[in-house]
Formats: sequence, C-alpha cells, structure tokens
Amino acid sequence: MKEKITRINRTLFELETGIALFGVVCQIFVFLMKDKVWYSRGLWMGIMTAAVCAFHMWWSLDRALDLPERSAVKSMSAHAILRYLVIVTVLAGTAVSGIGDPLAAFLGVMGLKVSAYMHFITRKISSIIYGEEILPPLIEEPAKEQDR
Repeated sequence: MKEKITRINRTLFELETGIALFGVVCQIFVFLMKDKVWYSRGLWMGIMTAAVCAFHMWWSLDRALDLPERSAVKSMSAHAILRYLVIVTVLAGTAVSGIGDPLAAFLGVMGLKVSAYMHFITRKISSIIYGEEILPPLIEEPAKEQDR
C-alpha cells in the first residue's frame, strides 16, 4: 500500500489528505444534527467533488507546464472554468434533486480551500509516509560590488 501511495505526487497527496481530514471533522458535527443522513450525503458529495477538483487541478497544471506560455495560460483558464462548472453542477444537482443538503455540499467543496490552509498538518502526515523531503542546497550568488 505504501508503494502505491508514494507513486502519487506528494503535494496532491497532502491536499487530498487535508480534504479527507476536513470531511471527518465536519462529519463529527453532522452527528449532532437532526437529519444526519441528509446532511452527510450533502457533505460527502462536496468532499468527493473537492477531491476530484484537486486531482484535476494537479493534472491540468502538470500538462500546462509542458506547453508554451500562451497555450498554458489558455489551458489553465479553460480547466479552471471546467472545475467551476463541475462544482456548480454538483451544488445545483444537490439542491434540485434533494439527495442531500446543498449547504453541506458547499461546505464539503470548501474542503479544498481548508486543506490548503491545513498544510502544516498534512505535511507531517506526508513526511511519515514519504520520509523527510530532501531539498537541494540553495545557491547563493555573490553580491556584486558597486564601482564608486
């Protein structure tokens, strides 16, 4: 299992871990609600949407890095719009179908943002699985002397 996880991009793993942790914490509060199933379905639909959006963001960034600057900007814009359309579709579908609470689904989608802010926590989990990240030493350029 560890080999399978370490093949995943480390940053993506940290983002997905943060989304899952956020979902678990929110689920604890859902247990205090009257209609647990309705809120849980909405929350986890949002969490799954956030996880798919995180993967899509990583995938589209990875592809755009191989493109020339102009094409990369167009590609990233198109993929960002696609992600927003998916989020709107999930939220509207949740509201119209009555499968789950649309506000709970929105809270789940916000797990993407919260996960980015939980980086200091998910970094610790990542270093347990991946090991410490070894970064190359910084190369400092000598200061140029000014002629007077």
